[in-house]
Order: sequence, then structure tokens, then C-alpha cells
Amino acid sequence: MDWQALGLTLRLAAVTTALLLALSVPLAFWLVSTRSRLRPLVEALTTLPLLLPPTVLGFYLLVLMGPRTPVGRAWIALTGHPLAFSFSGLVAGSILYSLPFAVQPLTAGFAAVDPALLEQARLLGAGRWRILREVLLPLSVRSVVTAAVLAFTHTVGEFGVVLMIGGDIPGSTRTLSIVIYDQVQSFAYAEANRTALMLVVVALAGLIALSMLQRTTWLAPSAEVRRD
Repeated sequence: MDWQALGLTLRLAAVTTALLLALSVPLAFWLVSTRSRLRPLVEALTTLPLLLPPTVLGFYLLVLMGPRTPVGRAWIALTGHPLAFSFSGLVAGSILYSLPFAVQPLTAGFAAVDPALLEQARLLGAGRWRILREVLLPLSVRSVVTAAVLAFTHTVGEFGVVLMIGGDIPGSTRTLSIVIYDQVQSFAYAEANRTALMLVVVALAGLIALSMLQRTTWLAPSAEVRRD
């Protein structure tokens, strides 16, 4: 087992999940509350990674992160290093690739909240962000947990985007999915089987944990809109 690649894979999934939740919560809130004509376009863009082949998404990200593009030049000016073929580049690509796995459960959870509760919160003087923080999120804890588990497990098994924008740099961009590819290329099928089994175990453990958490009482919806 390549323990360095395992550690890098888990670190990538953890960082991606944390940043993805921070991005997805306000995005899902905007999607369920806005009447903007841009909503169909934004919904389509957030769902697109589900339909695109990972290599296609990875190719465009690689082009976007290139040292001659505005994004690439700005990153180099800020950090002194190129974004492509780096751990930061993997995080950026993983966030985009796993975006629908976080946004869709959150959107479904927010949309299921009784509109009467939201109206009561507005009548009590709560603003949009306070409604999100004190009403929607407490009533959508299961959706938040679901989004976190799906984003984490999906990132753990990511291959196409990682290969395109990260390559195969040990200790920097070489995740378990890349290790499996290398082992198969070397005809080391027994080792590839053990590495693949590790990914299966991580994904299965995530789904079992999600199923168990959904049944726990501390995830039961509870919310109170307070009057200052």
C-alpha cells in the first residue's frame, strides 16, 4: 500500500469537502430563494460536472490554470508557483468536479423546509443570512451531512481530473486512483487490487456512516428563530 498516496488522497478529500461546503451552502440558498433569470443557467453549470467526462473537465481546467492565462498568471504572482500540477490545483479541480454532489443535497434540503417558517422568520425581522443560519441550516442538518459525505467519498475516488491537472507527482499530486493506474500499467494486478479495495472500503464506509447518521436523533431537525 502506498501510504503517502493514501494520506494525500484523504487530505485532498478533507480540504475539498470543507471548502466545498463553504461554497455550496450560500449557492444552494441562492438557488432555492432567487427569482433571477440566471437561475436555470447557474443550475445547469452546477450540474454539468455530473455529465461531462472527467478528462474533458480536467482538460479545460488545465488550460485555465496555464501560466499564460490570467488565472495562471495571477496565481503565480500571488504564490510564486504554478497552479497546475500542484496540490492547490487538485483542490480547485476537485471542488468543481464534486460541486453537484454537495449542492444538490443542500438544495433539496433547503427546498423541503416549510415556507411558513421562513415567512415567520421574515415577519420577525430576520434577514436573509440570519434565516439561512438560524432556520434553514438547523432544519437541514441531514442534508448538510449528506453533502459532506458524498463530496468526501466522490473526491477520494477521483481520477480523470486529478490525472489531467495534477499528473503523477509523489507526495504532491499522486493520489490512490493514480497509483492504481500506475500499478495496472506495470501489470502489478495484485497490488492494484489491494489499492482498489482500499477505495471501495473508504466509499462503503462513508455510505454506511451516512446511513447510520441519518438515523441518529441529534440530526433531527430543530430550529428556533429568536427575536432580539
